[in-house]
Amino acid sequence: MAARTVMAVGGHIGDMDLAAGPLLAQVVQDGGRAVLVALTPGERGHPRLGVDEYRARKIAEGQAFAAAIGAEFHVFDDLSDGFLTPTDDVAARLARLIRAAEPDWLIAHWKHSIHTDHENASTVAERARFLAGLPGWAPSDGDQHAVGRLLYAENWEDDRGFAADTYVAVSEPAFQRWRAAIEGQAFARGETYGFRYIDYYTAQLTMRGCLARTDRAVALSSGDGSRVEVLG
Repeated sequence: MAARTVMAVGGHIGDMDLAAGPLLAQVVQDGGRAVLVALTPGERGHPRLGVDEYRARKIAEGQAFAAAIGAEFHVFDDLSDGFLTPTDDVAARLARLIRAAEPDWLIAHWKHSIHTDHENASTVAERARFLAGLPGWAPSDGDQHAVGRLLYAENWEDDRGFAADTYVAVSEPAFQRWRAAIEGQAFARGETYGFRYIDYYTAQLTMRGCLARTDRAVALSSGDGSRVEVLG
């Protein structure tokens, strides 16, 4: 995969760590830059810990994951899990990050999900991409930047109408780096509600690799399904 800057935007810490984390690890391995953004900490997802305690743990886990794969990490820790709204204020905050990082690719949630935060995060990412590239918008917040590609990640909660048409090969070293890093997140290990996230996404990498004629791959959607593309 050619060196490029890729930004992945999730509704909560952990969303893009799972769905796009292997791709981000590959980007870094190939000499590119990876930027991981969570629009909320995801602090309401633990059945036993209080919100404040779990917020702190989630932020620490997100920081550790990003460091382990070599990505930059940003979280809007003043926004709340379950209450993300797609306002222009939130989109503007993300647009400023886009202008600062200048990503070639922006990876977002697919727009149809069982989780409202995911759907709203997708809307925020699309709006932020527009604002970041809009001439004359907020000139004091950086030069305009047009993101080359907006792609949607494959997430088990966002599968309604999702159609993969872009595959990125993930090498063994990038996979192992991601796998070791994601083990540091309690929810991914199944310690919150018991879902086997790591097994699911590991199997998904293998299945998508079969379709892409490689060992492992991350599948994405361009949203239009006009052509199938295998990268890396």
